[in-house]
Amino acid sequence: MKQGQIVNKIVMGILFAAVVIYLAVSAVTSLSDPLFTTVSYTYSVDDAIEVTGFLVREEQSLGAQTAYADILPAEGEKVAKGERVAYLYQDASALERRSQIQALSLQLEQMEYTLSKPEDQRSSAKLTQDILQDIVDLRADVARGDLTEVAQEALDLKSLIYRREFAYGEGDVAVTQQTISSLRSQISALQASASRDTQVVIAPVSGVFSGLVDGYESLLTPALLESLTPSGLGEIARRTVAADESAVGKLITDSRWYFVCTLSEEEARRLVEGEQITLRFSRDWSGEVTMDIERLSEPENGSVLAVFSATRSLADTTLLRRQTVELVFESVTGIRVPKEAVRVEQRTRTDPDTEEVITYQETGVYAMVGAKAEFKPVTILAEGEDFFLVESAPFQNPDNTAETKRALRSGDEIIVRAEDLYDGKILRTG
Repeated sequence: MKQGQIVNKIVMGILFAAVVIYLAVSAVTSLSDPLFTTVSYTYSVDDAIEVTGFLVREEQSLGAQTAYADILPAEGEKVAKGERVAYLYQDASALERRSQIQALSLQLEQMEYTLSKPEDQRSSAKLTQDILQDIVDLRADVARGDLTEVAQEALDLKSLIYRREFAYGEGDVAVTQQTISSLRSQISALQASASRDTQVVIAPVSGVFSGLVDGYESLLTPALLESLTPSGLGEIARRTVAADESAVGKLITDSRWYFVCTLSEEEARRLVEGEQITLRFSRDWSGEVTMDIERLSEPENGSVLAVFSATRSLADTTLLRRQTVELVFESVTGIRVPKEAVRVEQRTRTDPDTEEVITYQETGVYAMVGAKAEFKPVTILAEGEDFFLVESAPFQNPDNTAETKRALRSGDEIIVRAEDLYDGKILRTG
Protein backbone atom coordinates (compact mmCIF):
# COMPACT_ATOMS: atom_id res chain seq x y z
CA MET A 1 0.00 0.00 0.00
CA LYS A 2 1.29 3.40 -0.93
CA GLN A 3 2.20 5.88 1.81
CA GLY A 4 -0.23 8.55 0.47
CA GLN A 5 -3.17 6.17 0.80
CA ILE A 6 -2.27 5.37 4.41
CA VAL A 7 -2.08 9.07 5.29
CA ASN A 8 -5.49 9.69 3.68
CA LYS A 9 -7.08 6.89 5.66
CA ILE A 10 -5.59 8.19 8.91
CA VAL A 11 -6.90 11.73 8.22
CA MET A 12 -10.37 10.42 7.34
CA GLY A 13 -10.42 8.34 10.52
CA ILE A 14 -9.49 11.34 12.66
CA LEU A 15 -12.22 13.49 11.03
CA PHE A 16 -14.84 10.78 11.53
CA ALA A 17 -13.88 10.38 15.20
CA ALA A 18 -14.08 14.16 15.72
CA VAL A 19 -17.59 14.29 14.25
CA VAL A 20 -18.76 11.40 16.44
CA ILE A 21 -17.30 13.02 19.55
CA TYR A 22 -18.94 16.36 18.69
CA LEU A 23 -22.35 14.77 18.22
CA ALA A 24 -22.01 12.81 21.44
CA VAL A 25 -21.02 15.90 23.45
CA SER A 26 -23.91 17.88 21.93
CA ALA A 27 -26.40 15.16 22.82
CA VAL A 28 -25.14 14.91 26.41
CA THR A 29 -25.16 18.69 26.78
CA SER A 30 -28.70 19.01 25.48
CA LEU A 31 -29.90 16.32 27.86
CA SER A 32 -28.12 17.78 30.88
CA ASP A 33 -28.94 21.44 30.14
CA PRO A 34 -32.38 22.10 31.69
CA LEU A 35 -32.85 25.45 29.89
CA PHE A 36 -35.40 25.27 27.11
CA THR A 37 -36.92 28.33 25.46
CA THR A 38 -39.36 29.16 22.68
CA VAL A 39 -40.49 32.33 20.93
CA SER A 40 -43.94 33.77 21.66
CA TYR A 41 -46.13 35.00 18.81
CA THR A 42 -49.49 36.61 18.16
CA TYR A 43 -52.31 34.11 17.69
CA SER A 44 -56.10 34.12 17.44
CA VAL A 45 -58.54 31.63 18.91
CA ASP A 46 -62.03 31.50 17.44
CA ASP A 47 -65.23 30.37 19.03
CA ALA A 48 -66.80 29.11 15.81
CA ILE A 49 -68.89 26.32 14.31
CA GLU A 50 -68.91 24.96 10.76
CA VAL A 51 -72.18 24.88 8.81
CA THR A 52 -73.22 24.10 5.24
CA GLY A 53 -75.85 26.17 3.47
CA PHE A 54 -76.84 28.09 0.35
CA LEU A 55 -76.28 31.61 -0.92
CA VAL A 56 -79.56 33.16 -2.05
CA ARG A 57 -79.98 36.21 -4.28
CA GLU A 58 -82.63 37.98 -6.34
CA GLU A 59 -81.59 36.70 -9.77
CA GLN A 60 -82.88 36.92 -13.32
CA SER A 61 -81.55 34.59 -16.03
CA LEU A 62 -80.66 35.90 -19.47
CA GLY A 63 -81.74 33.28 -21.99
CA ALA A 64 -80.26 32.54 -25.41
CA GLN A 65 -80.86 29.99 -28.13
CA THR A 66 -77.43 29.64 -29.67
CA ALA A 67 -74.13 27.98 -28.89
CA TYR A 68 -72.12 31.00 -30.02
CA ALA A 69 -72.08 33.97 -27.68
CA ASP A 70 -69.76 36.83 -26.87
CA ILE A 71 -70.23 37.90 -23.24
CA LEU A 72 -69.39 41.56 -22.65
CA PRO A 73 -69.44 42.18 -18.84
CA ALA A 74 -66.91 40.59 -16.50
CA GLU A 75 -68.00 38.41 -13.57
CA GLY A 76 -69.36 40.61 -10.80
CA GLU A 77 -69.52 43.72 -13.01
CA LYS A 78 -72.42 46.15 -12.62
CA VAL A 79 -74.69 46.42 -15.65
CA ALA A 80 -77.15 49.26 -16.31
CA LYS A 81 -80.64 48.76 -17.67
CA GLY A 82 -80.57 48.79 -21.48
CA GLU A 83 -76.84 48.03 -21.61
CA ARG A 84 -75.54 45.39 -24.00
CA VAL A 85 -74.75 42.13 -22.21
CA ALA A 86 -73.89 39.73 -25.05
CA TYR A 87 -73.84 39.18 -28.79
CA LEU A 88 -75.45 35.96 -30.07
CA TYR A 89 -74.33 34.40 -33.34
CA GLN A 90 -76.07 31.84 -35.53
CA ASP A 91 -72.85 30.09 -36.51
CA ALA A 92 -69.06 30.23 -36.21
CA SER A 93 -68.70 32.45 -39.25
CA ALA A 94 -70.85 35.12 -37.58
CA LEU A 95 -68.61 34.95 -34.51
CA GLU A 96 -65.53 35.32 -36.71
CA ARG A 97 -67.12 38.33 -38.42
CA ARG A 98 -67.61 39.98 -35.04
CA SER A 99 -63.91 39.53 -34.29
CA GLN A 100 -63.04 41.13 -37.62
CA ILE A 101 -65.29 44.11 -36.86
CA GLN A 102 -63.63 44.57 -33.46
CA ALA A 103 -60.13 44.39 -34.94
CA LEU A 104 -60.93 46.80 -37.79
CA SER A 105 -62.71 49.22 -35.43
CA LEU A 106 -59.72 49.32 -33.14
CA GLN A 107 -57.36 49.85 -36.07
CA LEU A 108 -59.59 52.68 -37.30
CA GLU A 109 -59.59 54.28 -33.86
CA GLN A 110 -55.81 54.00 -33.68
CA MET A 111 -55.27 55.72 -37.02
CA GLU A 112 -57.75 58.50 -36.30
CA TYR A 113 -56.06 59.11 -32.97
CA THR A 114 -52.65 59.16 -34.65
CA LEU A 115 -53.72 61.84 -37.12
CA SER A 116 -55.38 63.98 -34.48
CA LYS A 117 -52.38 63.99 -32.10
CA PRO A 118 -48.93 64.25 -33.71
CA GLU A 119 -46.10 63.29 -31.39
CA ASP A 120 -43.06 65.41 -30.64
CA GLN A 121 -39.53 63.97 -30.50
CA ARG A 122 -39.59 63.54 -26.72
CA SER A 123 -42.83 61.54 -26.71
CA SER A 124 -41.44 59.50 -29.63
CA ALA A 125 -38.71 58.19 -27.37
CA LYS A 126 -41.36 57.28 -24.83
CA LEU A 127 -43.29 55.44 -27.59
CA THR A 128 -40.19 53.41 -28.43
CA GLN A 129 -39.85 52.42 -24.78
CA ASP A 130 -43.54 51.49 -24.60
CA ILE A 131 -43.24 49.37 -27.77
CA LEU A 132 -40.30 47.42 -26.32
CA GLN A 133 -42.18 46.89 -23.05
CA ASP A 134 -45.30 45.66 -24.90
CA ILE A 135 -43.18 43.21 -26.90
CA VAL A 136 -41.68 41.85 -23.66
CA ASP A 137 -45.13 41.50 -22.05
CA LEU A 138 -46.58 39.82 -25.13
CA ARG A 139 -43.71 37.35 -25.32
CA ALA A 140 -43.99 36.57 -21.60
CA ASP A 141 -47.72 35.83 -21.87
CA VAL A 142 -47.19 33.52 -24.83
CA ALA A 143 -44.36 31.72 -23.04
CA ARG A 144 -46.58 31.16 -20.00
CA GLY A 145 -49.43 29.95 -22.18
CA ASP A 146 -51.65 32.78 -20.94
CA LEU A 147 -53.54 33.74 -24.09
CA THR A 148 -56.40 35.63 -22.43
CA GLU A 149 -54.93 39.07 -23.18
CA VAL A 150 -52.78 38.28 -26.20
CA ALA A 151 -55.25 39.61 -28.81
CA GLN A 152 -55.69 42.93 -27.00
CA GLU A 153 -51.96 43.27 -26.35
CA ALA A 154 -51.22 42.68 -30.05
CA LEU A 155 -53.67 45.41 -31.07
CA ASP A 156 -52.20 47.82 -28.52
CA LEU A 157 -48.74 47.11 -29.91
CA LYS A 158 -49.92 47.89 -33.44
CA SER A 159 -51.35 51.19 -32.22
CA LEU A 160 -48.03 52.21 -30.69
CA ILE A 161 -46.19 51.32 -33.90
CA TYR A 162 -48.55 53.47 -36.00
CA ARG A 163 -48.10 56.40 -33.66
CA ARG A 164 -44.32 56.03 -33.66
CA GLU A 165 -44.18 56.10 -37.48
CA PHE A 166 -45.98 59.43 -37.53
CA ALA A 167 -43.87 60.78 -34.70
CA TYR A 168 -40.74 60.26 -36.82
CA GLY A 169 -42.42 61.52 -40.00
CA GLU A 170 -42.38 58.04 -41.55
CA GLY A 171 -46.16 57.90 -42.01
CA ASP A 172 -47.83 59.33 -45.08
CA VAL A 173 -50.90 61.36 -44.06
CA ALA A 174 -52.64 60.93 -47.44
CA VAL A 175 -52.11 57.17 -47.41
CA THR A 176 -53.38 56.98 -43.84
CA GLN A 177 -56.53 58.90 -44.73
CA GLN A 178 -57.16 56.52 -47.61
CA THR A 179 -56.68 53.59 -45.22
CA ILE A 180 -59.18 55.14 -42.81
CA SER A 181 -61.77 55.43 -45.60
CA SER A 182 -61.16 51.82 -46.56
CA LEU A 183 -61.53 50.64 -42.98
CA ARG A 184 -64.83 52.46 -42.61
CA SER A 185 -66.16 50.81 -45.77
CA GLN A 186 -65.08 47.35 -44.58
CA ILE A 187 -66.68 47.86 -41.19
CA SER A 188 -69.96 49.04 -42.73
CA ALA A 189 -70.09 46.00 -45.02
CA LEU A 190 -69.42 43.59 -42.18
CA GLN A 191 -72.01 45.26 -39.95
CA ALA A 192 -74.61 44.96 -42.70
CA SER A 193 -73.93 41.21 -42.92
CA ALA A 194 -73.96 40.87 -39.14
CA SER A 195 -77.47 42.29 -38.88
CA ARG A 196 -78.82 39.11 -40.52
CA ASP A 197 -77.23 36.52 -38.19
CA THR A 198 -76.27 38.40 -35.01
CA GLN A 199 -78.50 39.30 -32.06
CA VAL A 200 -77.82 41.55 -29.11
CA VAL A 201 -78.85 40.68 -25.52
CA ILE A 202 -79.92 43.82 -23.68
CA ALA A 203 -80.13 44.00 -19.88
CA PRO A 204 -83.85 44.28 -19.00
CA VAL A 205 -82.98 45.65 -15.56
CA SER A 206 -79.89 46.93 -13.80
CA GLY A 207 -77.88 44.52 -11.71
CA VAL A 208 -74.63 42.64 -11.16
CA PHE A 209 -73.69 40.20 -13.91
CA SER A 210 -72.76 36.57 -13.31
CA GLY A 211 -71.98 33.94 -15.91
CA LEU A 212 -73.06 31.07 -13.64
CA VAL A 213 -76.64 29.86 -14.13
CA ASP A 214 -77.01 26.77 -11.92
CA GLY A 215 -80.77 26.19 -11.79
CA TYR A 216 -81.31 27.53 -8.26
CA GLU A 217 -82.30 31.00 -9.54
CA SER A 218 -86.04 30.24 -9.32
CA LEU A 219 -85.77 27.51 -6.68
CA LEU A 220 -84.11 29.55 -3.93
CA THR A 221 -85.39 33.13 -3.72
CA PRO A 222 -85.35 35.78 -0.98
CA ALA A 223 -89.16 35.61 -0.82
CA LEU A 224 -89.00 31.87 -0.08
CA LEU A 225 -86.71 32.47 2.91
CA GLU A 226 -89.52 34.18 4.80
CA SER A 227 -91.39 30.88 5.25
CA LEU A 228 -88.74 28.22 4.62
CA THR A 229 -88.36 25.51 7.27
CA PRO A 230 -85.43 23.21 8.15
CA SER A 231 -87.14 20.28 6.43
CA GLY A 232 -87.86 22.43 3.37
CA LEU A 233 -84.19 23.38 3.06
CA GLY A 234 -83.24 19.74 3.47
CA GLU A 235 -85.55 18.79 0.62
CA ILE A 236 -83.99 21.43 -1.64
CA ALA A 237 -80.50 20.21 -0.72
CA ARG A 238 -81.42 16.66 -1.80
CA ARG A 239 -82.77 17.69 -5.19
CA THR A 240 -80.84 17.23 -8.40
CA VAL A 241 -80.88 20.64 -10.03
CA ALA A 242 -80.07 21.08 -13.72
CA ALA A 243 -78.43 24.25 -14.99
CA ASP A 244 -79.97 26.16 -17.89
CA GLU A 245 -77.46 25.48 -20.66
CA SER A 246 -79.10 27.99 -22.99
CA ALA A 247 -78.59 30.98 -20.70
CA VAL A 248 -75.69 33.37 -21.31
CA GLY A 249 -75.69 34.47 -17.69
CA LYS A 250 -77.86 36.20 -15.13
CA LEU A 251 -78.34 39.52 -13.40
CA ILE A 252 -78.39 39.83 -9.62
CA THR A 253 -80.96 42.56 -9.24
CA ASP A 254 -80.69 43.33 -5.50
CA SER A 255 -77.57 44.30 -3.57
CA ARG A 256 -78.69 42.34 -0.49
CA TRP A 257 -77.83 38.66 -0.56
CA TYR A 258 -78.47 35.86 1.92
CA PHE A 259 -76.96 32.73 3.41
CA VAL A 260 -79.36 30.09 4.74
CA CYS A 261 -78.48 27.00 6.76
CA THR A 262 -79.79 24.78 9.57
CA LEU A 263 -78.43 24.76 13.13
CA SER A 264 -79.11 22.67 16.19
CA GLU A 265 -81.34 24.28 18.82
CA GLU A 266 -78.34 24.63 21.13
CA GLU A 267 -76.33 26.45 18.44
CA ALA A 268 -79.29 28.65 17.49
CA ARG A 269 -79.74 29.80 21.10
CA ARG A 270 -76.45 31.67 20.77
CA LEU A 271 -77.92 33.86 18.02
CA VAL A 272 -80.28 36.83 18.36
CA GLU A 273 -82.36 38.15 15.47
CA GLY A 274 -81.31 41.66 14.48
CA GLU A 275 -77.74 41.28 15.71
CA GLN A 276 -74.68 40.55 13.57
CA ILE A 277 -72.22 37.69 13.21
CA THR A 278 -69.13 37.03 11.10
CA LEU A 279 -69.24 34.36 8.40
CA ARG A 280 -65.85 33.10 7.26
CA PHE A 281 -65.61 31.66 3.75
CA SER A 282 -62.53 29.54 3.00
CA ARG A 283 -63.38 27.07 0.23
CA ASP A 284 -64.13 28.55 -3.20
CA TRP A 285 -63.53 32.08 -1.92
CA SER A 286 -61.56 33.25 1.09
CA GLY A 287 -62.97 36.14 3.06
CA GLU A 288 -64.98 37.23 6.07
CA VAL A 289 -68.36 38.95 5.85
CA THR A 290 -70.24 40.56 8.72
CA MET A 291 -73.89 39.59 8.21
CA ASP A 292 -77.18 40.47 9.87
CA ILE A 293 -79.07 37.67 11.62
CA GLU A 294 -82.19 38.04 9.50
CA ARG A 295 -84.40 35.19 10.74
CA LEU A 296 -84.42 32.22 13.10
CA SER A 297 -87.25 29.77 12.48
CA GLU A 298 -89.21 27.81 15.03
CA PRO A 299 -87.48 24.55 16.06
CA GLU A 300 -88.34 21.51 13.98
CA ASN A 301 -87.11 18.09 15.16
CA GLY A 302 -84.22 19.73 17.02
CA SER A 303 -83.19 21.93 14.08
CA VAL A 304 -83.57 25.67 13.44
CA LEU A 305 -83.35 27.44 10.08
CA ALA A 306 -81.04 30.48 10.20
CA VAL A 307 -81.03 33.23 7.57
CA PHE A 308 -78.19 35.76 7.39
CA SER A 309 -77.99 38.76 5.04
CA ALA A 310 -75.44 41.33 3.89
CA THR A 311 -74.84 43.93 1.20
CA ARG A 312 -71.04 43.70 1.22
CA SER A 313 -68.88 41.39 -0.97
CA LEU A 314 -71.66 40.66 -3.47
CA ALA A 315 -69.29 40.88 -6.45
CA ASP A 316 -66.89 38.44 -4.75
CA THR A 317 -69.53 35.78 -4.12
CA THR A 318 -71.48 35.68 -7.40
CA LEU A 319 -70.07 32.24 -8.30
CA LEU A 320 -70.87 30.68 -4.90
CA ARG A 321 -74.00 28.68 -4.15
CA ARG A 322 -73.66 25.73 -1.77
CA GLN A 323 -70.92 26.52 0.69
CA THR A 324 -69.46 25.31 3.97
CA VAL A 325 -68.59 28.30 6.16
CA GLU A 326 -67.70 29.10 9.75
CA LEU A 327 -70.00 31.09 12.01
CA VAL A 328 -67.57 33.02 14.20
CA PHE A 329 -69.25 33.91 17.50
CA GLU A 330 -66.13 35.42 19.03
CA SER A 331 -62.47 35.81 18.11
CA VAL A 332 -59.79 36.39 20.75
CA THR A 333 -56.30 37.57 19.81
CA GLY A 334 -53.36 37.43 22.17
CA ILE A 335 -49.87 36.02 22.64
CA ARG A 336 -49.49 32.26 22.40
CA VAL A 337 -47.23 30.60 24.99
CA PRO A 338 -46.81 26.92 25.98
CA LYS A 339 -48.80 25.81 29.03
CA GLU A 340 -45.59 24.59 30.62
CA ALA A 341 -44.18 28.13 30.52
CA VAL A 342 -47.00 29.69 32.56
CA ARG A 343 -46.23 29.89 36.28
CA VAL A 344 -48.05 31.13 39.37
CA GLU A 345 -45.70 32.95 41.75
CA GLN A 346 -46.47 33.77 45.38
CA ARG A 347 -45.55 37.34 46.27
CA THR A 348 -45.95 39.83 49.09
CA ARG A 349 -46.49 43.56 49.23
CA THR A 350 -47.10 46.10 51.98
CA ASP A 351 -50.34 48.06 52.11
CA PRO A 352 -49.27 51.75 52.15
CA ASP A 353 -52.18 52.74 54.44
CA THR A 354 -52.20 49.92 57.02
CA GLU A 355 -48.60 48.72 56.50
CA GLU A 356 -50.08 45.23 56.47
CA VAL A 357 -48.09 42.61 54.56
CA ILE A 358 -50.36 41.09 51.92
CA THR A 359 -49.60 37.76 50.28
CA TYR A 360 -50.95 37.26 46.77
CA GLN A 361 -50.43 35.07 43.72
CA GLU A 362 -49.37 36.37 40.34
CA THR A 363 -49.61 34.52 37.02
CA GLY A 364 -46.89 35.10 34.48
CA VAL A 365 -44.08 33.74 32.35
CA TYR A 366 -40.31 34.08 32.49
CA ALA A 367 -38.61 35.58 29.44
CA MET A 368 -34.96 35.87 28.51
CA VAL A 369 -33.88 39.51 28.67
CA GLY A 370 -30.23 39.60 27.73
CA ALA A 371 -28.62 36.87 29.79
CA LYS A 372 -31.10 36.79 32.67
CA ALA A 373 -34.64 35.65 33.37
CA GLU A 374 -37.33 38.27 33.84
CA PHE A 375 -40.83 37.59 35.17
CA LYS A 376 -43.63 39.07 33.07
CA PRO A 377 -47.19 38.97 34.51
CA VAL A 378 -49.94 37.85 32.13
CA THR A 379 -53.69 37.43 32.04
CA ILE A 380 -54.97 34.21 30.47
CA LEU A 381 -57.50 34.91 27.68
CA ALA A 382 -58.10 31.46 26.24
CA GLU A 383 -56.82 27.89 26.49
CA GLY A 384 -55.84 25.39 23.80
CA GLU A 385 -54.73 21.80 24.01
CA ASP A 386 -51.10 22.62 24.78
CA PHE A 387 -51.02 26.41 25.00
CA PHE A 388 -52.50 29.46 26.68
CA LEU A 389 -53.48 32.64 24.88
CA VAL A 390 -52.41 35.51 27.15
CA GLU A 391 -52.05 39.27 27.27
CA SER A 392 -49.59 41.31 29.27
CA ALA A 393 -50.79 42.34 32.73
CA PRO A 394 -49.35 44.99 35.09
CA PHE A 395 -47.55 44.00 38.28
CA GLN A 396 -49.76 44.13 41.34
CA ASN A 397 -47.22 46.34 43.10
CA PRO A 398 -47.93 49.80 41.60
CA ASP A 399 -45.17 51.45 43.65
CA ASN A 400 -42.43 49.62 41.75
CA THR A 401 -42.13 51.69 38.56
CA ALA A 402 -39.31 49.51 37.23
CA GLU A 403 -41.52 46.45 37.30
CA THR A 404 -44.43 48.16 35.53
CA LYS A 405 -42.24 48.50 32.44
CA ARG A 406 -42.00 44.74 32.09
CA ALA A 407 -44.58 43.77 29.50
CA LEU A 408 -44.79 40.56 27.51
CA ARG A 409 -44.64 41.14 23.77
CA SER A 410 -44.91 38.99 20.71
CA GLY A 411 -41.44 37.75 19.76
CA ASP A 412 -40.14 37.50 23.34
CA GLU A 413 -38.01 34.45 24.12
CA ILE A 414 -40.08 32.50 26.64
CA ILE A 415 -38.44 30.15 29.15
CA VAL A 416 -40.28 26.84 29.11
CA ARG A 417 -37.97 24.89 31.42
CA ALA A 418 -35.10 25.87 33.71
CA GLU A 419 -33.73 24.79 37.11
CA ASP A 420 -34.29 26.96 40.20
CA LEU A 421 -35.85 29.76 38.17
CA TYR A 422 -36.35 33.16 39.77
CA ASP A 423 -36.60 36.76 38.65
CA GLY A 424 -33.21 38.14 37.66
CA LYS A 425 -31.40 34.79 37.53
CA ILE A 426 -28.40 34.75 35.16
CA LEU A 427 -28.90 31.86 32.75
CA ARG A 428 -26.30 32.56 30.08
CA THR A 429 -22.68 33.54 30.36
CA GLY A 430 -20.10 34.53 27.87
